[in-house]
Amino acid sequence: MRQPTHRLEIVLRSLGLAALALLLVTAAGAPAAPAPETAPESFIVQGRDLAQAARSVREVGGETTDELGIIDAVAARLTPEQVAALREDPTLRVLENRATEVTGKKTSTDGGGGGGKGGGGGTEFPEIPDTVVPRLVGAPAVWAQNVTGAGVGVAVVDTAAKWTLPGIKEDRAGLQRVLAIHDAIENRTWDFVAGVSRKKADEIPADLYGHGTHVTGVIANSALTAAGDHGGVAPDADLVLVRALGDDGSGSYATVIKAIDFVVKNKDLFGIRVLNLSLSAPPQSFYWEDPLNQAVMEAWRQGIVVVASAGNTGPDPMSIGVPGNVPYVVTVGAMSDAVTPETGTDDFLASFSSAGPTVEGFVKPELVAPGGHVISNMQSSTHLATVHSEYQFGDQYFQMSGTSQATGVVSGVVALMLEHDPTLSPDDVKCRLMTASRPAVAADGTLAYSVFQQGAGLVDAYDAVFGTASGCANRGLDLALDLLREGESLVAPVHYRGRANRLPDGSYYLEGLDGDGFMWSDGYLWNDGFMWSDGYLWNDGFMWSDGYLWNDGFMWSDGYLWSDVKFKADLTEAMSANVWVDQE
Repeated sequence: MRQPTHRLEIVLRSLGLAALALLLVTAAGAPAAPAPETAPESFIVQGRDLAQAARSVREVGGETTDELGIIDAVAARLTPEQVAALREDPTLRVLENRATEVTGKKTSTDGGGGGGKGGGGGTEFPEIPDTVVPRLVGAPAVWAQNVTGAGVGVAVVDTAAKWTLPGIKEDRAGLQRVLAIHDAIENRTWDFVAGVSRKKADEIPADLYGHGTHVTGVIANSALTAAGDHGGVAPDADLVLVRALGDDGSGSYATVIKAIDFVVKNKDLFGIRVLNLSLSAPPQSFYWEDPLNQAVMEAWRQGIVVVASAGNTGPDPMSIGVPGNVPYVVTVGAMSDAVTPETGTDDFLASFSSAGPTVEGFVKPELVAPGGHVISNMQSSTHLATVHSEYQFGDQYFQMSGTSQATGVVSGVVALMLEHDPTLSPDDVKCRLMTASRPAVAADGTLAYSVFQQGAGLVDAYDAVFGTASGCANRGLDLALDLLREGESLVAPVHYRGRANRLPDGSYYLEGLDGDGFMWSDGYLWNDGFMWSDGYLWNDGFMWSDGYLWNDGFMWSDGYLWSDVKFKADLTEAMSANVWVDQE
């Protein structure tokens, strides 16, 4: 006890009574410094309308960063305390601003794809390489009938696109067909219809990642290839290029929703009839609760044909991503021609292609399209071309695989369909696409792949454009009722389930139809010798009820229990361009 007393006396003599008092208070336990506040994070706040959502954020002291009018919501920076306060209001939904990513995959060491092995880091080619894909789906036969997608606006929501590249900037006649470029990340628009000065054009964001340029080329490249075909499926389609994903191929839910909002608001100005979404995120709620899905459903209701990628997380069942799990839209899986485009007997379903059914029992994808070793536009300076330089073809072409590319193929086919018949509704387009598709069958005529893997089969551009089918898609579904939220009106919302279910042994089947389970196979001919029975009854929807359960239950991957609770608060998975995969 003497040592502390001695020290106090020394302090008293040297510092005085005031200092001693301060030291005694400290020794007795002064109040601790306040803990640093938790940094605010990004959330989506959805209300009865946009004004209510924005007002509610302001009232709790949050910061609104973006307006998401298409789903009556705002993106906001909120602390945990502010989130808790907002969630006390039953008329609001507060959702984590999840991330999303593109759906492109890498190549194997085989190279190939009709144009030969990759250029090994930028080898110059005397001609544009043969992109093959338009021939695989019968697009040249449609072009021969003077149907090339002219006058149909296709919006590509992606990592932007190098709009000045030959074949993208102009149509077959050499006229500029890029109508607008919108940067949903920086909230800037370049309207070429109204006119863009050279100075402002120099500020247009480049596609530093490369994915958006590649997908855009698959859809609409007008340049002639070494084989004498156009590089893209719809070479005269108009383009609206929307940047929603960053330079690493990823972005947030809010940014993608903003991009879709721009497309819907400007659909009449730019004649937008098709929306290409080659991006994906793991689903973690029912399709109708997901805010990105709500935006996609609204775009469909507004008359825009939404074409979404199945995702690159196959071959397991129930691996379809958001927004491909929306029952209304056209969801696309990928097949490969085995690097023998003139021979169909060795074509096969790509192993990475995500498969259905969805947790609500819907068959997905609706169909498949070429997505293996696809050659399309991409500058050699982009991230993908630099990291995988062995797959470059000269300075402006690149080879990659994924359901992203397959999605671009189908978007191009839809542009052809809408030029030929502009009166088609989105449901009509979906019906004709499915009716015209050709399932892969074995030698005995049985399906080579399950309906949950290939849907209706391989897309056929000619039959889709000149077909006459109608009324066979989205039957039993009411989109307006599905989009309602609880308490929004006197009419209760109605949500739907499909025909798929699961047996105790883990296999999948279709209720009311002869399902063929979930079986893999490969190397079978894609032909038109198989007819689906009952007019695609498996595409029907039924009212969702609490009594509808999967046989033996269903556990969400990674241990999440699937239920009808509100959207999870800890959703942090990436929304991005589909992951890079080996070429097939």
